[in-house]
Amino acid sequence: MRSIKLFALTTAILAISLSVLSAQAPKNLNIVFIGNSITHGANLADPEHDAPPVIATAYLQHQANIGAVAFSNQGYSGYTTIDFLPSTGTTFKKVKAAANNFTNKQALLIFSIKLGTNDSAIEGPNGSPVSPDHYKQNLKTIADSLLTEFPGCIIIFQHPIWYSPNTYNGAKYLREGLDRLQRYIPQLDQLVTNYVSTHPKRVFVGDTDAFDYFKQNYLTDLTPENGHQGTFYLHPNKKGAAILGGFWGKAIYKVVKGL
Repeated sequence: MRSIKLFALTTAILAISLSVLSAQAPKNLNIVFIGNSITHGANLADPEHDAPPVIATAYLQHQANIGAVAFSNQGYSGYTTIDFLPSTGTTFKKVKAAANNFTNKQALLIFSIKLGTNDSAIEGPNGSPVSPDHYKQNLKTIADSLLTEFPGCIIIFQHPIWYSPNTYNGAKYLREGLDRLQRYIPQLDQLVTNYVSTHPKRVFVGDTDAFDYFKQNYLTDLTPENGHQGTFYLHPNKKGAAILGGFWGKAIYKVVKGL
C-alpha cells in the first residue's frame, strides 16, 4: 500500500515538474510586420538594419523565455488598408507568402499590423480618405482572412503614430488627415474588443504609446522633410525608428507572455 502511495506521489511530482518545464520552455516566434513606409523604414540610410521591425525583433530575442525570432518586413510605402485587402489580389498574397516561407513551422505566428497613416490622407494614397468606419471594416477583413488562412496565429494591431499637421508631400494629409487618423484609434480598439468573444486570445491591441511620444519628440525623432506647406514631420529617423521598434517589441512581448 505504501509503495502504491509513493508511486502516486512520484507520478504527481513528475507531472507538476513537466508542467512547469513546459510553461517555461522558450517560445519561438515568426513575425510578419504589415505596414506602410514607416514600417518599411523609409528615409533611413540602412533600413535593413534600422527599420522598426528589425529593432523589435532584436528586443524580443533578448527577453526571457523567448527562443528564436524570425521576421518579415511587409511594409510598403504609400499603402493603405485597401492595398492589403485580400480582394486586391496582390499585397495580401505577399503577406501570405511571407508567413508560409518561415522555416520553423512550429513557431508561434504573429502578424503585427500598423496601418492608418495613408488611409487618413485627404488625397493621394489608394482609396484615401478612408472613413473611420471603413478603416475598421478593412482591418476586420484583413484580420478575418489571416485568422482563416493561419489557424492559431496571433494578430497585434499597433496604434498609428503622429505626424505634423502640415504634412503634404506627394500626398496631402494636413490637419484634416491628422484629425481623421486620431479617430481611427477608438475604432481599432473597438475592433479588438469585438474579437474577445469571437476569437479569444487571438487579436490584441499592441503599442498605444508611440503616437504621443512622437507628438512630443518630433524634432529629435522624426525626419524633417520639405513639403508643399513647409517642413513637415512624418517618418522616424534612426533614433525614432529604434524607439518605435522598442514600443512594438515590448507590446508583442506583453502579448506573448500572457498567452
